[in-house]
Amino acid sequence: MIIGEAEKASGISAKMIRYYESIGLIDAAERTASGYRVYSDRDVQNLRFIRQCRDLGLSLERIKLLLNLWRNDQRASSEVKQIALAHVAELETKIADMRSMADTLQKLADRCHGDNDPDCAIINALSLQNQMTLNKKTGSSKSSARKQHPH
Repeated sequence: MIIGEAEKASGISAKMIRYYESIGLIDAAERTASGYRVYSDRDVQNLRFIRQCRDLGLSLERIKLLLNLWRNDQRASSEVKQIALAHVAELETKIADMRSMADTLQKLADRCHGDNDPDCAIINALSLQNQMTLNKKTGSSKSSARKQHPH
């Protein structure tokens, strides 16, 4: 099948198929006499595998490892599990970070009146945070930063 058909069968765009080929994630496709890429059923299976991995948020590096393990009949499932659990740990960290961001924004939104008054707790807090970051970088104190930036 040509690339458009492989795209439909795998759920991966033609652009990404070409990219995966260029980085060696999948083998270079066979070519017709006129230069069109031709993909086998095995190629489409590999692309579907990659799609499932990408849907789970796995990195290209981990996908390459998993592809190699999938193709290896002598693989140890412990290696696959180790890769999966490492990704789970990263996801859990990201979830915790995102929860913390959401909580912080919710608290700021709760303090904002949300009316026509220009005074806004969200803007004030973000401005204060910028000043604190700037102070850390420059070694300035909060009071000197407030004198320079009275907003």
